[in-house]
Amino acid sequence: MSLPSLSRHTHLLAAALALALQSAPASATQGLSDAANNLLQWIARGADNQGQPFVILDKREARLWVFDGQARLLTDSPVLLGSAVGDTSAPDIGTRPLSRIAPHERTTPAGRFVIEPGENHKGEDILWIDYDAAVSMHRVRSAHAGERRLERLASPTPQDNRISYGCVNVPAAFYDRELRPRFTTARGLAYVLPERLGLAEAFPGWRAAQGQAQRPAPR
Repeated sequence: MSLPSLSRHTHLLAAALALALQSAPASATQGLSDAANNLLQWIARGADNQGQPFVILDKREARLWVFDGQARLLTDSPVLLGSAVGDTSAPDIGTRPLSRIAPHERTTPAGRFVIEPGENHKGEDILWIDYDAAVSMHRVRSAHAGERRLERLASPTPQDNRISYGCVNVPAAFYDRELRPRFTTARGLAYVLPERLGLAEAFPGWRAAQGQAQRPAPR
């Protein structure tokens, strides 16, 4: 084999390897918790996202990860969440004023949601996670200085990131750079990990997928 042919062959192999590495989601994505990694692998194996970009929100870590349609990690950010621990929303919570939402009801619900662009009552653009429960992702807002929302986002621990009525607050620059352009022009999904429920309870397809994975091959 001539040297030029070898060079071309090596180049093609390198290009193919790079493409393969870019196309396949990692078996364990660095930075994700075990629960988030397990969920990511479930999404990727079954193509649950249907080729759409998506986010995974780990409430225990108070962190949001953004993925493209091929389940490749793009970026991540700390977030602020509902002040109450829990995985469900009160049935009528989306129709109530904030003043009538009790402290124990201020949860960020867990599950699989279709992200929908919209506006809040002030005309600001937001991304709905659960429209009926009035839960959205939006730029961090601090109506009361004593809440210290920006300081909470900047702190190194997730322990002080529980402050909202249930909405997911993200840094404004992150929202404008990563979320708004990605999820306002195309459909996307939000996967919110549970804190108390099991994965099979939060994601109805989880148990069926696990059963299929464990089923022996036909002989």
